[in-house]
Amino acid sequence: MHNRLINKVNHLLERTFPEQRLFLRSEDGTRFIRLSPLTQALGWTGSAAFIAWSIIATAVLLMDSIGTGNLRDQAKREKQLYENRLQTLSDERDTRASEAAAAQERFNLALAQISEMQSELLSSEERRKELETGIGVIQSTLRRTMGERDTAIDSVEAMLAAAREEGTNGAAALPAQASATLTFMTEALERTAAERDQIAIEAQNAENFARDMMYEARLREERNDQIFRQLEDAVTISLEPLDKMFAKSGMSVDHILNQVRRGYSGQGGPLTPMILSTRGEGPDPDAERANRILGELDRMNLYRIAAQKMPFGMPVKSGFRFTSGFGRRWGRMHNGTDFAAPIGTPIYAPADGVVVSASWSSGYGRLIKIQHEFGVETRYAHLSRMRVSKGQRVSRGERIGDIGNSGRSTGPHLHYEVRVGGRPINPMIYIKAGRDVF
Repeated sequence: MHNRLINKVNHLLERTFPEQRLFLRSEDGTRFIRLSPLTQALGWTGSAAFIAWSIIATAVLLMDSIGTGNLRDQAKREKQLYENRLQTLSDERDTRASEAAAAQERFNLALAQISEMQSELLSSEERRKELETGIGVIQSTLRRTMGERDTAIDSVEAMLAAAREEGTNGAAALPAQASATLTFMTEALERTAAERDQIAIEAQNAENFARDMMYEARLREERNDQIFRQLEDAVTISLEPLDKMFAKSGMSVDHILNQVRRGYSGQGGPLTPMILSTRGEGPDPDAERANRILGELDRMNLYRIAAQKMPFGMPVKSGFRFTSGFGRRWGRMHNGTDFAAPIGTPIYAPADGVVVSASWSSGYGRLIKIQHEFGVETRYAHLSRMRVSKGQRVSRGERIGDIGNSGRSTGPHLHYEVRVGGRPINPMIYIKAGRDVF
């Protein structure tokens, strides 16, 4: 049965592959090998398959080599672009920090000027009131003196009239006592007239001085208003990015600022609210305006303190690439963000805090945990070296370890986590929020 099948196949293939004989000659004689059509067909098929496989394998290797080269070049370009972007962000952060420091100096100078102007305003107001009181006294004295002068003139005229009625011939015929009285009254009238003229001149000078003081007060008020507007605009511009940054963190901004305020509750210095006596009058609008600005400056200062205590900074500065983000990966939850970089790349604390753990942790390898304010904790896994120890207090930007490949890891990288109240949060929320300011 088997031979008949083979013979049938040979008969079908005989037209395409006729039977061939391969002669082999040696010293002993000549022999031949019979190549049937089936054998030839199998040989041709195997040769064709081998050649096709060789062509396909060569093409695959060439395509893989070309693709690998392109991916490598693309990765280098992306790395260079990202490093340039990080350098730009770093320069912008330094610029913003310089601008903030300059703005703070301008604020302090402006506040000193406001305090000085407030003192001048109070002094000028007191002098104005004193002048008004003095002018009133002068006017009252002048009216009284003029009344006394008129009374004295009436008395002299009455005495002269009485003397003429008695038959005297003028001042020479008056009794000696009447003549002396007349001389005294005349001198008194002259002195009174001179005093009246002097008082009138002083009153006019006082009125002119009061008008000058009121004009200077209006000029000072206009200058104060301009300074207040500039301060209010500067504070608004400075506070806007800070408000956005903390709002993007997803935490209660009021809760954060209240907690910072409780920890920094001392008072005194240029940012203390101004308390001025109103002497029973309504509140001073300038003082209220200055206190509002001081309140905004205090809020900005609280933001600055809180920003140092929250992980808005980058744990790796340069020479890295993001390889895996926060979320599900291969069916499991990935609770952090991965930064791939060579072994030994420095890792920095993104905020002030206290190291609560620095040890080996199975899958994490060498693991550092830092507890920050407001219930925030950060974790740094797969390290090659830990440069801090448990209980140590670290500051923002301080080097805490080196990138490595310890634990369950496919290559050197940093696994970075942020947890709020023990719950994992996407670290990029804080990193992206911090880019708006730092």
